[in-house]
Amino acid sequence: MADPRGFLKVRERELPANRPVEVRLRDWKDVHAHLEEGQPFLKQQAGRCMDCGIPFCHNGCPLGNLIPDWNDLVWREQWSDAIDRLHATNNFPEFTGRICPAPCESSCVLGINQPAVTIKNIEVSIIDEAYERGYVTPQVPQRLTGHTVAIVGSGPAGLAAAQQLTRAGHTVAVYERDDAIGGLMRYGVPDFKLEKIHIDRRLAQMEAEGTRFRPGVEIGRDLTWAQLQARYDAIVIATGATVPRELRVPGKELGGVHVAMEFLHQANAVAAGKTVENQITAEGKHVVIIGGGDTGSDCLGTALRQGAASVTTLAIGKRPPEERPAHQPWPTDPILFEVSSSHEEGGARDYLASTVEFLGDGKVERLRLATTEYLSDGRRVPTPGTEREIPADLVLVAMGFTGPETEPLTEQLGIELTERGLVTRGDDFATSVPGVFVAGDAGRGQSLIVWAIAEGRAAAAAVDTYLSGSTELPSPVTASTVAMRP
Repeated sequence: MADPRGFLKVRERELPANRPVEVRLRDWKDVHAHLEEGQPFLKQQAGRCMDCGIPFCHNGCPLGNLIPDWNDLVWREQWSDAIDRLHATNNFPEFTGRICPAPCESSCVLGINQPAVTIKNIEVSIIDEAYERGYVTPQVPQRLTGHTVAIVGSGPAGLAAAQQLTRAGHTVAVYERDDAIGGLMRYGVPDFKLEKIHIDRRLAQMEAEGTRFRPGVEIGRDLTWAQLQARYDAIVIATGATVPRELRVPGKELGGVHVAMEFLHQANAVAAGKTVENQITAEGKHVVIIGGGDTGSDCLGTALRQGAASVTTLAIGKRPPEERPAHQPWPTDPILFEVSSSHEEGGARDYLASTVEFLGDGKVERLRLATTEYLSDGRRVPTPGTEREIPADLVLVAMGFTGPETEPLTEQLGIELTERGLVTRGDDFATSVPGVFVAGDAGRGQSLIVWAIAEGRAAAAAVDTYLSGSTELPSPVTASTVAMRP
């Protein structure tokens, strides 16, 4: 283990300070300062790891990251070994170390009576240090199998599957309908949470390994699914869950009411130096965000950087507790009141707020709210007599996603769907069509980035077995274990 008495010597959880709010609101750069405090600071925090007899952080992480191992190696400043141990289970720690909510920390044994180990910060520090030292190099396969695989979708699930299959010796092409590779990490997550240099340098490694990228090609329109099936020996569907959940209230057709991802996509494109005609912007407007999750937080930070007059985030439910509730005991991942970096920057948060109606003359001007009432059957409805109005020039609906876009799949391939509208799959991630597999949110539903990478790795192992008869690729999860875990 690291320091046997480390958790006794250093009892406080400490993270590098974020950049000052007044500074970071002027740009789109990462709000965090991961290594600026230096390695001694990081070494102290890594030394708090207890190397538990049963490391529950493994259970909290769908990837099965070897967290005590690389904590020990960071404490010993053995960076090359640390990144090898981290890459053994996680293809993209630079992504998870920045945008994963870190369920591993909720499962940390030290968290029973002390603040948990700073696992997420240690993880991202390892990969950043590895890039600085030149430890991240292409792993070119020693031989090619002659088999070809198409990956449709370039988010974390698709990229993980692509890298694993390329390293197994298959010829892999990744198709993406946007003009750049990365999925929602590219155009859905703002730069202040994930600067795109982290995507680009990983893609450069993958290209050097042999993975081929085909941006700007929409499967189902530019190339049919049947044509793709004829060209490749296997297909992996990794299109994500991109159908937004609708808010069915009067006035939703008014101008100025948009789904969150439309707003974020345009903002990310402009931040990348691209021109967007008639961009949806928050500049000078009273912005209302409906939905209190990560996407709503991203909208908040973006609106503040665009110069919004005010930003109000509405959540239909109760304000979560700040401490772990009794019905969500350790080592479960509790629902707690969170203050993201965007919440630190400004804006108001309103809980138990049910949207009743959008008001305006052709364009939204006000939003009518009511206090949420919980019914005995679990439904949440507006309480009569509690209505009020707030100004709203721009409304962003950030209520999550219901599932993947499936019409071309069902029409062109005859793919079977579940009752929830997800792609049906077996325990080995195989769909109802031979040679076609599914990984990530398209088969699981909206979830975390760590689940997407875990499923991409597992689906790659299943595809390798399908093509070669056996596999040496690791398979961290199966479809049945996925269904059993949150």
